[in-house]
Amino acid sequence: MKLAEALIERADLQRRLEQLKQRLNQNAQYQEGEEPAESPEALLAEYRQAATKLEQLIVKINLANNRIQLESGQLMVEALAKRDRLKAEHNTLINLADAATQTFDRYSRSEIKTLAAIDVKNIRKQIDEIAKQHRQLDTQIQQANWLSEI
Repeated sequence: MKLAEALIERADLQRRLEQLKQRLNQNAQYQEGEEPAESPEALLAEYRQAATKLEQLIVKINLANNRIQLESGQLMVEALAKRDRLKAEHNTLINLADAATQTFDRYSRSEIKTLAAIDVKNIRKQIDEIAKQHRQLDTQIQQANWLSEI
């Protein structure tokens, strides 16, 4: 199985577990004299089976991430950590630039003027560069996902 296929299956299992949790909660109680629409015991057994399958799949994915190397020679696990950092930094810089460019209407010249404490133009350049790095790294990760067996 390719790593990309395992990642797709992991996402499907995670969605399925969420749906099973909702169905369990919906059938946890019922009105006297009636029966629940679905058996909570059967749902719980199905949940546990899917959770065990997800656990096994996650272990396989993590082991694969620890051994797979990208074309650059970087381990997948390192690339994933770097991609997460780039995404977090990108979001932080966008929020910073947006906060620095907020404008407040002044009704008279005597009101205090607010100024940006940072060079917004420079921050926007950094945002673009980080976005480019993120895209390039993500492309390498996706390529390795489709080429590597778990």
